[in-house]
Amino acid sequence: MTEAGSAAAADARSQPASAATVVLVHGLWYGPVSLALMARRLETRGRQTCSFSYPTVARSLAGNARALFDFARSLDVETLHFVGHSLGGLVILRMFDEWSGLPPGRVVLLGSPVQGSKTASRIVRMKLIQPVIGRAKTALEYGFAHAPAGREIGVVAGTRPVGLGRVFQRIESPHDGTIAVAETRLPGAADSIELPVSHTGLVLSADVVGVVDRFLRHGRFGRGA
Repeated sequence: MTEAGSAAAADARSQPASAATVVLVHGLWYGPVSLALMARRLETRGRQTCSFSYPTVARSLAGNARALFDFARSLDVETLHFVGHSLGGLVILRMFDEWSGLPPGRVVLLGSPVQGSKTASRIVRMKLIQPVIGRAKTALEYGFAHAPAGREIGVVAGTRPVGLGRVFQRIESPHDGTIAVAETRLPGAADSIELPVSHTGLVLSADVVGVVDRFLRHGRFGRGA
């Protein structure tokens, strides 16, 4: 984890949870139901949440980014945060790279392969399995490592090596069973943290919710996160 600023500096950047809405963006194959537990846990911390649903394999990254922008623009809020799991994080980054004018807010990426995924690269070479990735192929293979200007971004990576990704490809350690920590590193991110959870565990872990909530409040994960 990168070193957080002083407590005073973090408090100066703090925002009350009730002042913001958090848009949750699911990953490949998962769907909004995968983020239901995270949504409930964030709501118990006083946050308002909503989930964005999109066709992960039937539409391109650019198309899904445009749909996310239209969805976000329809929300009548003063502050708008985004939390994206895996492919969902790439959709968020692509959206901010293409369009502007949304309310201010922070972004948290959960196991997003911004540097591209070697597992995905392996799968796209397997003709029988290729269809399960569909039009997400390019995004997952090459990533999208563009940090938007004016947005504090936090990166959460898992280090529990349990997942189907290991079936297809030897993954560089540390990794979450699908995505290597190195594949999640985003130049320009405000902070990053590694937690002992799997790729799926990133949306199920109460500890992940805790660090997400802290980043949305302070713009840093903090030393004790």
